[in-house]
Amino acid sequence: MKADTNIEVDRERGNFRFTEHHTYDAGTGLSEQTIDYISDVKGEADWIRAFRKRALATFLKKPLPTHWATTDLANIHFDKIRYYLSGDRKTKKSWDEVPDDVKQTFERLGIPENERRFLAGVEAQFDSESAYSNIKDSVCKQGVLFMGSTEALMQHPEIFRKWFGKVIPTADNKFSALNSAVFSGGSFIYIPPGVKVSHPLQAYFRINAENFGQFERTLIIADEGSEVTYMEGCTAPKFDTATLHSAVVELVALPGAKIEYITVQNWSSNVYNLVTKRALAHENAIVKWIDCNIGSRLTMKYPGVILKGRGARGEVLSIALANDGQHQDTGAKMIHAADNTSSNIIAKSISVGHGRSTYRGRVHMPKRLKGCKNNTECDALLINASSRTDTYPAITIQGQRNVAQHEASVSRVSTDQLFYMQQRGLSNAQAMSLSVNGFVNDLTRQFPMEYSVELKRLIELEMEGSVG
Repeated sequence: MKADTNIEVDRERGNFRFTEHHTYDAGTGLSEQTIDYISDVKGEADWIRAFRKRALATFLKKPLPTHWATTDLANIHFDKIRYYLSGDRKTKKSWDEVPDDVKQTFERLGIPENERRFLAGVEAQFDSESAYSNIKDSVCKQGVLFMGSTEALMQHPEIFRKWFGKVIPTADNKFSALNSAVFSGGSFIYIPPGVKVSHPLQAYFRINAENFGQFERTLIIADEGSEVTYMEGCTAPKFDTATLHSAVVELVALPGAKIEYITVQNWSSNVYNLVTKRALAHENAIVKWIDCNIGSRLTMKYPGVILKGRGARGEVLSIALANDGQHQDTGAKMIHAADNTSSNIIAKSISVGHGRSTYRGRVHMPKRLKGCKNNTECDALLINASSRTDTYPAITIQGQRNVAQHEASVSRVSTDQLFYMQQRGLSNAQAMSLSVNGFVNDLTRQFPMEYSVELKRLIELEMEGSVG
């Protein structure tokens, strides 16, 4: 209990901004001139510029998805977005060197404190570029690489290029193509064979500018027998205009490796969060996504694992909370491509007011495989009569030597249960937050302590005013 009292969570903690001071600004709209501007500023190699322009052509050809979230996506005006903004392109290794307004932003979000307390390294991105990047000497001496993707492209092309765009092809979807055209920032991590990083590495993505799109590109490679935990946090101030966040995350777990990827997002309600995340798990490798989605106007995110090697295991644990005017369209994808692979999906959603949550999942096991197993559980909690939830599982199991099970439930918070707790001195909001936190408790226990406590308090704040 003592740890709880040391962590304070403020619903408005991310809702602030500083006056913009951008040395580099690509302007609004997307064209080949935008690509040339970004590549020139970054001093990129010719192959990267060519990669971007091919991706731009793919993006322009692909239509917006038409089978879901059509109304919300139609409100994205790509010609009004600013695709690259940066004040100082040089990443700092000390907080003292970070510009004052940027440093104050991350201090208010508690990032330097978290680095001192329990992290092995931190990457902090402000708009389009990394403002700060550091890794502890003890971890660096193990041969671990942790830096921004822009820096990695320059310093370690032999590692980066081998896997870049291989897990998520440019043409995977319209927004992966958009990211491939204008990507900037994000994390690159390489863990050498047999190295087990004992403390998490963290990245924090901050949007400060209005009418802006953030397009970080993250690539994590865990070599044979290695282990790493990576955490990311996301915030942005509230604007009257739309903000776009469209990231691509590729994970590669080589034989016997383990990657745990934890996300706690608390975007403001004007952010369109359209993210593609996928992992490749080789023989006996383990990939675990822990995904918490609070905030944003629309989130479309379906972390996936391609179980390429025999004995590989994939897991997605997700929590989504949709409040008034929000749509959390989340889920998971598990593609079994080798014998004796296993996958587990547990998704919990809470819909408040007129909020809408959607689970969208895919599990595939070909006929040629044997010994594959999947468990999928989708549980939804409705807080009000006006809230909504939908479940769209697509499970394809072929052959007679593979096993899958699926369970889904939708429930309302019991008025009897609320009444019972109120009779023992709890307020409406306290009783509601206790019920909701109990609903997600088995998942929040798998978060690191600091994040588990913060998540529970964020849920408490979201529950205020939900009953009455």
